Amino acid sequence: MQLLRAERYIADEGLATAIYLALRISVPLLLEGEPGVGKTEVAKALAAATGRRLLRLQCYEGIDSASALYEWDHARQLLHLRAVADAGRQAEDELYSPRYLLERPLLGALRAGNQAVLLIDELDRSDDAFEAFLLELLSDFQISIPELGTVTAPSPPVVLLTSNRTRELHDALLRRCLYHWIEYPTEAREVEILQARAPGLPEPLLREVSTMVGRLRRLELYKSPGISETITWARALAALGLTRLEPGPAAATLGAVLKDHQDIETVTALLPSLLPEAARSD
Repeated sequence: MQLLRAERYIADEGLATAIYLALRISVPLLLEGEPGVGKTEVAKALAAATGRRLLRLQCYEGIDSASALYEWDHARQLLHLRAVADAGRQAEDELYSPRYLLERPLLGALRAGNQAVLLIDELDRSDDAFEAFLLELLSDFQISIPELGTVTAPSPPVVLLTSNRTRELHDALLRRCLYHWIEYPTEAREVEILQARAPGLPEPLLREVSTMVGRLRRLELYKSPGISETITWARALAALGLTRLEPGPAAATLGAVLKDHQDIETVTALLPSLLPEAARSD
């Protein structure tokens, strides 16, 4: 918890324990939670806190093993062919040397071993075929490159996977991971996060913003505000010279914390009843 806090990530005991175990027993850690609760930031903070290299694989619909592992630099290979042809010699066997290999995050993590933190972000966006490929990779921590041979990790990298639960992940993958669900922070912990991420802002403003955002998350909104939106809103209000949350500026800056037009209209109509009591009386 102290290491993460030094990197301005305020983790609760449950999350810190899950991360500690992932490090100690070399088991991938799957983090799930609502968008915006700080899943991706965990990997960034952990890499910085432990001095490891961060390698991030952003998943998307249609991602395949080639774009996640490696690709050959065809443009440089073609230039090489032309050069050797001009010199009057044959050198096709030189085309598939390591200097023409474009390393992608998964291959980079295998080569770096436990000196890397591999973040496989938003795995739920990928399809079943890629998840099956990933399952095999995480089981053996090795791949075969037909032109070069087998690459095996000297030691397993630290692996964090994240999911927003847009689809269910397969049981086979879940069995190979530690699991932790990240909740939205409590009001007190969100104030700590604001103090760490937006230092120097008035504490009464941070407390009232945190209270207000907690109330927004309890509404039936299309997109509940995440922690990054809370930070942006607090900074926006402070930039207007506020030291407390006030009704007029709160309404005018809802676009900093809400990202859907209908949500803004809903909250604007309810704003008088949602504001903290101290702000409501100003």
